[in-house]
Parts: sequence; structure tokens; C-alpha cells
Amino acid sequence: MKKSVLVLAIAAAFAPVLAQAEAGDFVVRARAVSVSPNEDSSLGKYVNKNLGAVINSGAELSVDSNVIPELDFSYYVTKNIALELILALGTKHDVSVVKSTGPVVNQNLGSVDLLPPTLTAQWHFNPDQTFDPYVGAGINYTHVLDRNLKFSQGGLGVSKIKIDSDSWGLVAQAGFDINLKDGWLINADVKYVQIDTDVKTKSTTTGQWVKIDSLDINPWVFGVGIGKKF
Repeated sequence: MKKSVLVLAIAAAFAPVLAQAEAGDFVVRARAVSVSPNEDSSLGKYVNKNLGAVINSGAELSVDSNVIPELDFSYYVTKNIALELILALGTKHDVSVVKSTGPVVNQNLGSVDLLPPTLTAQWHFNPDQTFDPYVGAGINYTHVLDRNLKFSQGGLGVSKIKIDSDSWGLVAQAGFDINLKDGWLINADVKYVQIDTDVKTKSTTTGQWVKIDSLDINPWVFGVGIGKKF
């Protein structure tokens, strides 16, 4: 019996002090994230409807992926419930015409800069354990910093293109923390973000801005990083 007590005491002495979350705790995380658009575009349909141009109805706008740094702050309302404010430092994406034939050929239109601050509420399943998975949901606001694009060739009779507006959307999130000693943790996280906007072009014949696409970017955001509880 004495030996068992001694073994337990030694094990407790050498066990790491985990970064257990308590109500009122703050966590700062730094992540590297891959922003991978899951876009839905109807370029051909809107061009033919609003400009009367000859373009195949299957033509689309494509938005490429990017890897960026991300900083986020969490506040624990309770041991299990945390609010997370995600402050990505801006993400730049090339926009291209794809699946097009005829007078409008496949081409790169330039790039847009997106600033997508996001707020989520999370449920942490095991805040006192080494492995702490969580799920979350929230809201995203995407501000388009550089929204101007340009046709380099084609028979549309237009040249200037712009992302028309900023976007509000919902966010779904899942991930886990690996709690280490002294308040440190390792994090992996995935989010699905709704980013929806219209794309317009300025007609060289009328001078009016005309809608040419209803573009849903809707990226998957995969991240890994480290954090510290305070």
C-alpha cells in the first residue's frame, strides 16, 4: 500500500501542469492558414443575360488559394464556452475566367485583397484534458480592400471589372487544442466561411455598371499554430 502511494506521489510530481481553461481566461493563438475558395460562379449566365454577349453559359470565375498568417484571441466565458475573434491579416487571391470559349477567352483578371475578421462561439469538450476538441459557429465580415479587375482581351465591349460589395456570412468551425504545460498549447482548426458578392463591369458603350456574376467564394480555411493561455 505504501509503495502504491509513493508511486502515485512521484507520478503527480512529474506530471505536466496543463493549460487548463477557466472562466475569464484569455488565449492568444498564431496560426498559418490555407484559404481555399470553394467558389460558385455563374459568369456565363449573367453575361449573356445582362450584356447580350456571346459567351458559353458554362463560363465561370475562378479564385485561387493562398496561405497567410492569422492571429486570434479567445475569451473563456465558462470552462467549456469560449468566444474567438479571428483577425486574419488579409488574403490576396487571383481571379480568372475559366471554361470560356468564343470572344471571351480564359484569362487572368488580376487579384483582390480580402480582410475577413470573424467571431465564433466555441464549445470545448475537454478543457481540463491534454486533448481538447471543439466545435464552433459564428459570423464573418469580409472587407474587400482591392476590388478592381480588368479584362485583357475578349469581345465583351467592356474592360473594367470590380467586386461590388463587402460580404456578411456565417461560419462553421471545428478543431482541437493540445494543452501543454505553463499555459502553452498546439492548435489545429478548420473553418467554412460564407463570402458572397456580386461582380460588375463598366460597359464601354453605355458607361453603366452591369452585373456579370453572383460570386460565392465560400473558402475552406485550414490552420495550424500555437497558443498561450493567460
